[in-house]
Amino acid sequence: MTADRLADLSAAGVSIWLDDLDRARLTSGGLAELVNDSFVVGVTTNPSIFEKAIVGGAAAYADQVRDLAIRGVDVGEAIRAMTSYVLASTHAATGGVDGRVSIEVDPRLARDTEATIAEAKSLHWMVDRPNVLIKIPATVEGLPAITAVLGAGISVNVTLIFSVDRYHAVLDAWLAGLELAKANGHNLSEIESVASFFVSRVDSEVDKRLGAGSPLLGTAAIANARVAHEAFAGVVAGSRWAALAAEGAHVQRPLWASTGVKDPAYKDTRYVVDLVTKDVVNTMPEATLDAVRDHGETTGDTIVPEYAAAHAALAALTAAGVDLDDVVKVLEDEGVEKFVVAWEQLLDALRSALDAARAAAGR
Repeated sequence: MTADRLADLSAAGVSIWLDDLDRARLTSGGLAELVNDSFVVGVTTNPSIFEKAIVGGAAAYADQVRDLAIRGVDVGEAIRAMTSYVLASTHAATGGVDGRVSIEVDPRLARDTEATIAEAKSLHWMVDRPNVLIKIPATVEGLPAITAVLGAGISVNVTLIFSVDRYHAVLDAWLAGLELAKANGHNLSEIESVASFFVSRVDSEVDKRLGAGSPLLGTAAIANARVAHEAFAGVVAGSRWAALAAEGAHVQRPLWASTGVKDPAYKDTRYVVDLVTKDVVNTMPEATLDAVRDHGETTGDTIVPEYAAAHAALAALTAAGVDLDDVVKVLEDEGVEKFVVAWEQLLDALRSALDAARAAAGR
């Protein structure tokens, strides 16, 4: 296999991020290898990823679990110590190019604005690395938190965006946050942000509603993302953004998330090669990264020239009886719930590990 296709993707303006992280990947040099050979310049995580990493790789974390147990920390402090350690170590491994690593606020706070703000500030202080992005979900309650956290000079990855309407609200929250940061005296050039627009899950939900044999199967997700990009392009062409850019602000790049193909009937690179344009991020699970490296052909800009066709595709779905507003509501609710479940499973597993370590240490 060759990295030439990944080089083409990078040259087209797509920042390649890995949607996975664990300690073994760091200590083995696997992440550094991806940075050096596969044009990976960032990493994203979520509660599900950390749950698999820490529970599945228990041996790699055994010494730290023992130390935390002896110190008598509670499970909440323990999980933050473990995740922040992994993220701090990644700063060096990503080589300082994009070098962005994301960590999510406790997903149980997704409907609590003030608690989300407090948690984001705490995480920013704990990780204490200039490359960290604090992930805040784009729930209704999350929108003012996004503004407040950016306004405090903290870089943000806005996550769990499914609808174009909600993305418009995210863009407004981002601009308001930068304006607040400027008023608070922060250097805008030091604040980064991405907006994680989820892709494959949209097809999964819409396809269920269409049923087998529909000619519209597999048309929703990419069209939805392309229309979202059109919204982004409109905002960055406006005077409000121009005023912030003049102050040194960096654009909030669209980030295509959930880019692993769920339906084996679909081409395994579709959520990458069909979403190519300059100044976007695509965060991929390693299987998707490997697929793109092997056979993902980049054919130029596959977003901007397709705006009109994307609108037509969404209109066709509406005409076929698909309630897109309900689709994105279901996906947001499910997304929050899945992260809560993964987080609670992680806490339970870590609580058991701490108890076992304390017992072994005679504590």
